[in-house]
Amino acid sequence: VRSRGLGDVYKRQVKTGTYTAAAGEGIFANTTSGAWTLTLPASPAIGDEVSVVDYAGTFDTNNLTIGRNSKNIQGSAADLTVATERAGFTLVFTDNTQGWLLKNN
Repeated sequence: VRSRGLGDVYKRQVKTGTYTAAAGEGIFANTTSGAWTLTLPASPAIGDEVSVVDYAGTFDTNNLTIGRNSKNIQGSAADLTVATERAGFTLVFTDNTQGWLLKNN
């Protein structure tokens, strides 16, 4: 697995509505117009990462939901709701038991 710096990862457009991320992708998520769902990759491999940044500082008023796409998040079979203004984080896939775990950037 090749490690990527933020400069490599965030060569994507700002997303403003429902979107499915690819492994290794960074998403600037804009929820200014309303809450929406960012879906994680369906068939991740160990070490795959997806990074997310609150583009407009609006996750507190218009939450971003991280759709688990049938894999656990933090060991739980539930989607993740992000309601913290200016949140920025990376999820890394471990296995089918723990699934996607939060990683310090």
